This record gives sequence, C-alpha cells and structure tokens, in this order.
Amino acid sequence: MKPGNREQRMAETTQADMGTPRGGPGNPPVKAPDEPAHWLVNPKTIRSIWILFGVVLALTVAGDFFVHPHGHFGIDATFGFYAWIGLLTCLGMILLAKALGIFLKRPDDYYESEAEK
Repeated sequence: MKPGNREQRMAETTQADMGTPRGGPGNPPVKAPDEPAHWLVNPKTIRSIWILFGVVLALTVAGDFFVHPHGHFGIDATFGFYAWIGLLTCLGMILLAKALGIFLKRPDDYYESEAEK
C-alpha cells in the first residue's frame, strides 16, 4: 500500500471510543482533502438542475394549450389543473408531516436506558 493513498488515510482516521474507521453505520464518510467534491454538490450543477426542472414543469403546463381537456367534474377541465392540484397536494403533505412531527417527536435521548444517562 502506497503511503498517502485513500485507504490508509481512512484507516488512520478512527473513532477514539470505537476503534473503527469512520464511514460506517451512523458515521459520515471520510473524504480526503485532495478528492474533488461530488458533482451534485457543485452550486453550478444544482442551479442547472433547478432550471431543467423548471423547463420540464413549464412544458408540462404548456401542453394544456395543445390538448383539449375532457373534465368529469368541471374543475378538472380548467387550464393547468393537474399542475396546481399537484402543488396543493404536495403543500398539504408537507403541512401534515409538520403537524404529525409536533405530536410524534421524541427527545434525542429517548431510547437510552437510565443506566446510560
């Protein structure tokens, strides 16, 4: 093993209490300082993905200009119905999750026994 390679650097960075290399279950992976960042972390890539999503969503809504809707309930024949109903449903799920979190959350040390505290 060449000195300075990634495996050796990972082996040298161990947890003091466990003696195991970082990057295992519950531990963040170790990234060597000379390794490039992941492509999804690059701000330019993130901006490009948002632009791509916006274009795809705009094209989806623009499709309503070329398709004649045959609504069954009246409101589902309106322009962009499926776009705004999807947005409202997503917002509703977020609000429901936030409300459930208020009732279901536990303290950080909830599963620790009394002897460990």
